[in-house]
Amino acid sequence: MAKVGTENRLLDILVRRGAASPDDIEEARRKAATAGERLEKRLVEKGVVEPEEMAAALAEYLDMPPINLRHFSLDEELLNILPTETMSMHMVIPIMRVKDRLMIALGDPFDVVVVDELHAITGLQIVPMVAPETQVAENLQRFVQDSTEGLEEILKDVEDADDVELGQEQQEDMSLDEMLQKAEDAPVIRIVNSILVEGIRKRASDIHIEPLEKSLRLRYRVDGVLYESPSPPKQLQGAITSRIKIMGNLDIAERRVPQDGRFKIRALGKEADIRLSVLPTIHGEKIVMRILDKSALAPNVAALGLDQLAYERLMYAIKQPHGMILVTGPTGSGKTTTLYSCLQELNHPGVNIITVEDPVEYQLAGINQVQTHASVGLTFASALRSILRQDPDIVMVGEIRDSETAQIAIQAALTGHLVLSTLHTNDASGAVARMLYMGIEPFMIASAVIMAQAQRLFRKLCPACKREREIPVDVLRVNRLDPEEFAGATFYEPVGCPKCNSVGFKGRGALMEILLMSDAVRDLVLRNADSAAIREKAIQEGMVTLRNAGLQRVKEGVTSIEEAMRVTGGEG
Repeated sequence: MAKVGTENRLLDILVRRGAASPDDIEEARRKAATAGERLEKRLVEKGVVEPEEMAAALAEYLDMPPINLRHFSLDEELLNILPTETMSMHMVIPIMRVKDRLMIALGDPFDVVVVDELHAITGLQIVPMVAPETQVAENLQRFVQDSTEGLEEILKDVEDADDVELGQEQQEDMSLDEMLQKAEDAPVIRIVNSILVEGIRKRASDIHIEPLEKSLRLRYRVDGVLYESPSPPKQLQGAITSRIKIMGNLDIAERRVPQDGRFKIRALGKEADIRLSVLPTIHGEKIVMRILDKSALAPNVAALGLDQLAYERLMYAIKQPHGMILVTGPTGSGKTTTLYSCLQELNHPGVNIITVEDPVEYQLAGINQVQTHASVGLTFASALRSILRQDPDIVMVGEIRDSETAQIAIQAALTGHLVLSTLHTNDASGAVARMLYMGIEPFMIASAVIMAQAQRLFRKLCPACKREREIPVDVLRVNRLDPEEFAGATFYEPVGCPKCNSVGFKGRGALMEILLMSDAVRDLVLRNADSAAIREKAIQEGMVTLRNAGLQRVKEGVTSIEEAMRVTGGEG
């Protein structure tokens, strides 16, 4: 709160700037003293002084730069630096970061402890700026407040389970008319909408609705890990399932066989595709909804956030006029995302890009995408044959699953096309062995393949709550790591805060092991060398293994040692 001397000087500035008359200010001073209020706050609240004029006067008095937030767009990445409670408590918003300097807007510039506290939290040099308190509050409310009704609030409006108890046998006997009526009930629609919106808000990749014997379980997969959430009552299982099936244009009467569907939603300013899978289980139909948020897709290779060596090698490979690029890794390791980023990097009016996928996950503007349909004979192999008659420059094959597809893809790479595809192998050198196992001749592999890459996704530590820790000697010993290798490095561990839903991690990054097909590696392939020999040669030529890429992220403070070891496992 401003002292009397401060008030006098501040009021002089307001009068000099013409923000208010001396009489109005004197009357406000008298009423503020009677009510025990801060004078500057009363002046704004009673409309005596405009918020912008008060901020400018405070800025002049405190010798700080002023800032107007009326049309300010919040930067979510910057907001993640500070805990939500700290921003709300001190009325601050991060504006811009330049190297180790963080500019913040202060709603209360007399808050003398906030700069030191923010410096302690972020480790950055804090540069305060004065903003109208109302504008700071509005921006914070827009960020913090849920824009839709939460699931727990909606569930309060639903009747108690004791009042409406519906067993599995009764659900099976429910007529189609009853199912449709229940699916269109307002509470059910609100529950399903809330489940979907919450998935987008949490940045979930999948939503699982799982029928158990006496309950219904709702889980979200965030950054590769499933987290349980408050669940709807069991008696609404049939209605919720029917509602989701209606949205996905599926047959609500068919509950004996799996069904797949797709629909679009708009929420929180985003448009997302939802890929729907329904699977019959002994307690009802299990639903998994894959959220495909196109806005989260990296627009180019640079946006993948790779280390410099991986970025340079990947860019070198995709700039080649022809040949094959293989991206490998287990399910959920981000292979398709990497390929889409490469395609968007290459996408311009001078090239013809065609993909064949199962399924088409994201629809990309300017790229011809083909969805396979095995039931009518449109397989990867048959689609690829037709694609090669469409005068393509670049071809993406969603996955090489059999020798026929592999043969056609190799031939395409040898006849002047750039071919991108995925394989299921553990490391980069394993891609060569996999192609050999599919019956591809060594000389064709050596001639066609430009690059083989293995990748994993790791969880990033939440920047708002991660904290330093002692060198975890036990963890290093278990993973056969030399502590001296980490001399001078600072280790961090997850803590958990509202920013990361108390998990300690927020967002994911890619670890990449990139094997470029050099002359020495080609010679090994031609001599039928095993993958271990190819891997050893690649490491000699500068290939960074998955494990070493993960350890580098640990040294940079991006992730924890446990997380790096979890995703790279035994990859040396």
